[in-house]
Amino acid sequence: MKGVLKTEKLALHGGTPAKTVPYGTGKRFGKEELVKLEEALNQNTLFYWHGHMVKDFCKKFADMYGVKHCVTTSSGTASIHVALGAVGVGPGDEVITSPITDMGSVIGILYQNAIPVFADLDPYSFNMDPKSVEEKITDKTKAIVVVHLAGNAAEIEEICKIAKKHNVYVIEDCAQSYCCEYKGKYAGTFGDIGCFSLNDFKHISAGDGGMVVTDNEELYYKALMFADKNFNRLGTEVVKNAPYLAPNYRMNELTAAVGIAQLDKVKDICAKRNVYGDKLNAALQGIKGLKPMKVLDDCTCSYWFYMFRIDEAEMGATRAEFVNALRAEGVPAQAGYMPTCVYQYDMFKNGTIYPGATKCPLDGTYGGRVKEYKDGDCPEAEAILSTCIKLNVNEFYTEQDLAETIEAIQKVCNYFNNK
Repeated sequence: MKGVLKTEKLALHGGTPAKTVPYGTGKRFGKEELVKLEEALNQNTLFYWHGHMVKDFCKKFADMYGVKHCVTTSSGTASIHVALGAVGVGPGDEVITSPITDMGSVIGILYQNAIPVFADLDPYSFNMDPKSVEEKITDKTKAIVVVHLAGNAAEIEEICKIAKKHNVYVIEDCAQSYCCEYKGKYAGTFGDIGCFSLNDFKHISAGDGGMVVTDNEELYYKALMFADKNFNRLGTEVVKNAPYLAPNYRMNELTAAVGIAQLDKVKDICAKRNVYGDKLNAALQGIKGLKPMKVLDDCTCSYWFYMFRIDEAEMGATRAEFVNALRAEGVPAQAGYMPTCVYQYDMFKNGTIYPGATKCPLDGTYGGRVKEYKDGDCPEAEAILSTCIKLNVNEFYTEQDLAETIEAIQKVCNYFNNK
């Protein structure tokens, strides 16, 4: 066990809490955002095609990620939908993704009347297992939406090899993974399209918004139009004779203005989270009953949050007991991440994707396979959710916050390991 414990008596039992000061906080927005907002308003237009904020943001983000093209959207959810539309996902197609993710990764699949197929996960990185991904591929598979969870890179090179072998597209969901590197390259630049979010609960925020990045010229044009009702604004006149249905996911100039200012901060934010998360992860190695988060050797994790698992039998405590003890020490731990895997939501188990009696697209209406979801479809993912504990990570946290968080976890583990 690393570190020196302040006391063996848990705060839960009347001892002194390990966390002696509140966690560090700070302002996410400031004068930089106000300057860009005023600049946007002074344009006398907030429409993305007539102003320059969205264009400037696209160039800044594309340059930062070393890609040729960036298309902005109204949300991270929209960016996934735009990517799916750009690669031509349609009725009856299958799209493989993660069972532990926000519904934003799945909504676009369903709105294209395609079928989500869920691959199982690595038990400690919490990302998609390439072996399971390949097992799920059929002749109906059109794309793989790879979720890089919590700032931690999935085994993206291996998944891309599998995708190329089976001639399917790879879309990277990087909503939680700004500045996450895999073998020296940013996550989001390995597949055909990378998708990002500016939701208020991400590393950087513009309230909402999203981005799609690609090096593929054809996919860029398709994404640009799919995000804008399939209107073509690239010529001297707008062509509104849309070739097929597409939504309105345009970003406005105010969102882009805030986004530009936030991009100047994102590398520093992610670097601070990386240092904090790596030190936390290193301190939790080798503790009986505690299974730390696995970060690939060639990955730089940007820790949108930190998650570990416990073996209740080995720890000598239930997860609930462990979390209650940790909270009493002053660490706001959360039992679990999501309540269930996505496919265990009522809408999937009951097949009620849309309002009303219809069960399309899961009932084979559009030529796809009839799809039913059940408990046990992804046993490792289900095991993760029943044993994981989530901790916050923030760029404003201090060295004292880190030391006391580690001390609290070690203290709780020491108590349950030796009681």
